[in-house]
Amino acid sequence: MAPRRIEPASLASVLPPDGRTLAVACSGESLLLADAVMCAGEALGAMTFTGIFVPGLNTRTYLANPRCRVETFFMTPELRAAGDAVSFFPLCYGDILARLRKVQIDAALFMVAPPDDNGMCSFGPIADFLIEIWPRIPVRIAHINPLMPRTRGHQGIPFSELTAVIEAEQRLLGFSEGTPDSVAQTIAGHVVAFIPNGGTVQTGLGKIPTAVLRALTRHRDIRIHSGLIGDAVLDLADAGALASGCAVTGGVAIGSQRLYSAVSSSSFAFTPVSNTHGPRVVADIDRFVAVNSAIEVDLFGQVYAEMTTQGLISGPGGASDFARGAWCGGGLRIIALPATAAGGTISRIVGPNGGAGPVSLGRMDTDIIVTENGAADLRGLSHRDRAEALIGIAAEHHRNTLSNSWTAFESRF
Repeated sequence: MAPRRIEPASLASVLPPDGRTLAVACSGESLLLADAVMCAGEALGAMTFTGIFVPGLNTRTYLANPRCRVETFFMTPELRAAGDAVSFFPLCYGDILARLRKVQIDAALFMVAPPDDNGMCSFGPIADFLIEIWPRIPVRIAHINPLMPRTRGHQGIPFSELTAVIEAEQRLLGFSEGTPDSVAQTIAGHVVAFIPNGGTVQTGLGKIPTAVLRALTRHRDIRIHSGLIGDAVLDLADAGALASGCAVTGGVAIGSQRLYSAVSSSSFAFTPVSNTHGPRVVADIDRFVAVNSAIEVDLFGQVYAEMTTQGLISGPGGASDFARGAWCGGGLRIIALPATAAGGTISRIVGPNGGAGPVSLGRMDTDIIVTENGAADLRGLSHRDRAEALIGIAAEHHRNTLSNSWTAFESRF
C-alpha cells in the first residue's frame, strides 16, 4: 500500500495523540516536520518526543503544548530552558539503543531520500538508531527530501512501509569545523605518534578531533570507524591517506555541504549503532585507536566529559562503548584535551576525584592522556606513577598545586 501524502498542517491527523514519538535529529532533522509539530499544538495531546538532539545544531524543542514532554540524551540550551518538561537520560550509545528497543515508540518523524528503482528510501548519512528499530514503530512519517544523499551500508526503508510522507527540499543541517588552533595542532602531533599506518581511528567532532585527522594526512591506509564523521575525513581522502575501498564507516555525518556531497561515494558506509559502537565489532578491528576528548582528567586517570559550567550536557556518549571494544580487542584508548582553560587560569588536569560531574571513563578505561605538553602513558602504572605522569603533562604553573593535592591524598592513608 502506498503511503498517504499529507501537508504539514495535517500532521496531527497521522500522529497518535499522547504517544511517544521518535524525532530523528542530528544533521537529518526535518525542520518541516519539527515546525509542523509546533503548529499542531493541542491536537497532539500529552505526546512525548525522544531523540538525539545535538547542541548548537538542533534548536527545536518539540514542546507543542504544555502537556508535551521531551526525553533527550544530550542537553541542548533550548531543552535546558524548558525545565521540567524535559527528562535527561545520561546514557552511553549502547544503552540508548537498548532503551529505544525496549520502550514503546508509537511514531517516528524522519527524513529520507526519494525511493530508488527498487522502492527503497535511503536514510542517508543518519543511520544510527532508526535503521534498527523502525520495523517495531507502527506509524512512520517521512520527509522525502530530494537533497538527501543515498548512502551505502544500509538498505534503508521501503517506500511502501511508510505511513505518510511530505515531500520538500531541505539542506542537511551542519556546521564547519574551522581551523584548529595551535594548541589543538600540538596535541594532535602527540596523538598521531600512536597511530600506525594501516590503523583504524575513531574520533568525534571539534578542534582536537579535526586536528588529529588532519595530522594524519601523511599516514597511509588509514580507516575510520566512528559514530560521528566530519569534514576532516575529506582531508585524509584528498591526501591519499585513506585505505582503498570503503575506508570510512560511521553512524552519522555532521559537517558542511562538501561532506554531504561526498558521502554517496563507495569510500563511505553508514551503519547502525550496533555496528559502529558494538564492542564485539570494535574488538575485531585490527590496530584500532579510539581518540576522544574530555573536560577534565584527575590524577587517577579518571575522565570527566559530561559537565560544563552550564551544567550536565550529556552522558558518556560513545566513548565508553569504544573504550570497551578497544580493550577487548587490544586496541588503544587515547583521551586528548588542553592542559588549561580560561586563559590558563584553570587546570584541566585536576586532583584526585577533583573533576566536575560524574566519572565518564574510569581509570582503567584509558591508556594514554594527551595535552599540548606531551603524552602520559598510564598502562601498567601504579597510582603514584599515574599521578606523576599526569602532573608532567599539566601546565607548568599548575604542577605544584597538583603535586600538593596528591601528597595530601596519600597522607590520609
